[in-house]
Amino acid sequence: MTKRTFFIVVAISFLSVLFNYIYFTHPTTTDRNNFIPDTISLEAQETLKNLFKLKIYTLSAPHSEDGTAWREMNILYEKAMRPKNIKIAAKNQVSIEQTTIGNIPVLDIRPKNWKDNHKLIIYIHGGAYTLLSPETTLLISAPISRVTGQRILAIRYTTAPFADWQKIQSEVITVVKSLLAQGYRMQDIVMLGDSAGGGLAMSTVIQLRDHNLGMPAALVLLSPWSDLTTRGESMQTLANADPILDYDNMLMNSALAYAHGLKLNDPRISPLYADFRNGFPPTLIIEGTRCIFLSSSVRLYQALDGAQQEVLLDMHEGMWHGFLDAPTPEAETAIKKIAMFIQNHQLSVS
Repeated sequence: MTKRTFFIVVAISFLSVLFNYIYFTHPTTTDRNNFIPDTISLEAQETLKNLFKLKIYTLSAPHSEDGTAWREMNILYEKAMRPKNIKIAAKNQVSIEQTTIGNIPVLDIRPKNWKDNHKLIIYIHGGAYTLLSPETTLLISAPISRVTGQRILAIRYTTAPFADWQKIQSEVITVVKSLLAQGYRMQDIVMLGDSAGGGLAMSTVIQLRDHNLGMPAALVLLSPWSDLTTRGESMQTLANADPILDYDNMLMNSALAYAHGLKLNDPRISPLYADFRNGFPPTLIIEGTRCIFLSSSVRLYQALDGAQQEVLLDMHEGMWHGFLDAPTPEAETAIKKIAMFIQNHQLSVS
């Protein structure tokens, strides 16, 4: 086991023990299908085995409106995960600085020997709209900054239930508007989002488009949560095979907290149902075949392609939700593809 893998496993183990003690209310009696394919790397096989042992999918979320419980859960995440993520940032030789853009807090991430070319990546972290932060997702943003050579601004948006979908989306838009006021052009900016951050990135882009503010040069979506409902084949067929996600235990209450009364298929919060015919940035969707979001990523690709928008769906055999945060060859390959995609589209509009 590599040192990086050890950090990940220790963090998840700590979270698993604490959350099962505090929030675990309905024990899962049926183990999931823990088949490990030999068609993935040895590193990925090891990580997948560890994930199934931890049974992260048994963690139960608080009630959608229980702010106290959500706050406690976030505190546990921060204590368990932030130190390991900071070490990952150091390993990737990126500098990190807390600052604000338009009075919205962001984490300014810069790779070694960075030179300002007035181009950057806006990163919107995942966590089901209710969890995590820029510091607890450096496992994703730091390697991407290193490989792309680009400055990343990771937005510290207010998580639900302390903010609803309107406030959360407005905070991201405020950052974009402030960057434009500083002299950045939309074609200088790439937006990157994983999981719920992917859905939020999409919603932000649609609002920017509809308010005639333009659209970023490109959009990169890592296993995006683009449909908050349970529609789609893989939500059922992979429900007993996904080593991380569980809709009933965790995602449903998170979705309700973010939606704040909207129907979960409303395109304002489930951007898969939005109208893409009026334009959308060139989009790269990265997904794994072991994730319950598989169908929604395929449907999103079809929706964008059907609307004649430029879109690429990059599927990875046997990979789980958020697999880019693990030290595997598959993750490195995906990050290199992200770098190439970003470079090609920023260059094409220079």
